[in-house]
Amino acid sequence: MTPADFPAKSEFVRTMIERGHVYQMTDAQALDEYCMSGVPVAYIGFDATAKSLHVGSLVQIMNLRRLQQAGGKPIVLMGGGTTKIGDPTDKEKSRPILSNEDIAANLEGIKKNFAPFLKFGDGPTDAVMINNDDWLSEIRWIDFLRDYGKHFTINTMIKQETVARRLRNEEPYTFLEFNYMLLQAYDFLELSRRMNCRIQLGGSDQWGNITNGTELCRKLDGVQAFGLTTPLITTASGGKMGKTAEGAVWLNPEMRSPFDYWQFWRNTEDADVGRFLKLFTDVPLDEIARLEALEGAEINEAKKRLADEATTLLHGADAAAEARQTAESTFEKGATTADLPTITFSFAGERNEQHRTAEALLKESGLVKSVGEAKRLIQQNGAQINGEKPEVGQLYAVTDVMADLGAFRIQKGKKQIVLLKPE
Repeated sequence: MTPADFPAKSEFVRTMIERGHVYQMTDAQALDEYCMSGVPVAYIGFDATAKSLHVGSLVQIMNLRRLQQAGGKPIVLMGGGTTKIGDPTDKEKSRPILSNEDIAANLEGIKKNFAPFLKFGDGPTDAVMINNDDWLSEIRWIDFLRDYGKHFTINTMIKQETVARRLRNEEPYTFLEFNYMLLQAYDFLELSRRMNCRIQLGGSDQWGNITNGTELCRKLDGVQAFGLTTPLITTASGGKMGKTAEGAVWLNPEMRSPFDYWQFWRNTEDADVGRFLKLFTDVPLDEIARLEALEGAEINEAKKRLADEATTLLHGADAAAEARQTAESTFEKGATTADLPTITFSFAGERNEQHRTAEALLKESGLVKSVGEAKRLIQQNGAQINGEKPEVGQLYAVTDVMADLGAFRIQKGKKQIVLLKPE
């Protein structure tokens, strides 16, 4: 029986299945019964590898939101301890080791990502945020090996796909990384004991780590714990969710403006609209069915609805409305407004301090990563500066900015526009 065929009775499991969040479950029947027995408690861990989470982590945040909406208690586990090792799951190479100062700074940035989606507090269904460094930093190594290491076998651990793939490819898999799965299992045990947590949620790549945790809870405390994973979220064309040519789609507004965030969802592929509405918004299923049935030009209305709803969840209704208005004015009416993403740069030129080439302006805008890429874009007629297609090597002076905005209007393709403002 696939997860989609499971006749769930609890609101949480049923909603997760109906909206496409479920890939695997441990003992689906018992999990469903647990979710009907009172207030289900579940957690997801988030390591602090950057100053913000990105859209690739959004489905996990939505998992916790679905739990709270169904009357459960979400635990956001901040990986202050596990980040010191680095999760090797689904990675071809070891992560760089971060300093304690970098980890602390990243944790402060990431904490902001959850407030728009979850209600935090002291109530029975209020979300809580816990840092696993609180207990991992207190571990005595010999005691840990004696009490917990004996419950893990190398035979099982090397069968996990990440480990097996690294070994097949003769890529280094350090002893430090090998310990990550033990610490993640120990996290589950700690949360079971401290918070009566019985469910760990995560992506499908975490299945082995999650089941290690459920087994540790069973072996040491005789407690039945559960795991539920989500499918790997890719686009219809096979791309990785949350990755664009310009980089990750960050959740912090300082790293990705509400306009750019709205535009990311507006550019969703036609085949993904219905699925993304289910996963990343609270739009009712019957309304989603109507929207995903739209065809031709009408599908753009469904994309705008997706962009509106997703941006409202993260940045608020006012920011979503402003982003939509800016996008419609810019792309549908040909207007240029000061609400477009704006980048400030120093006008110190390549040949002198008064001129920059078209390629340099494109690179400064962030729409391309290199001068070479800018040249190719210009040669393919894919770039515009101040509404006109430039030539390779064409020079622009600081006085060439659009007078009403005091900035250059830099455009890549049909959908990406930024204002480049000299200091």
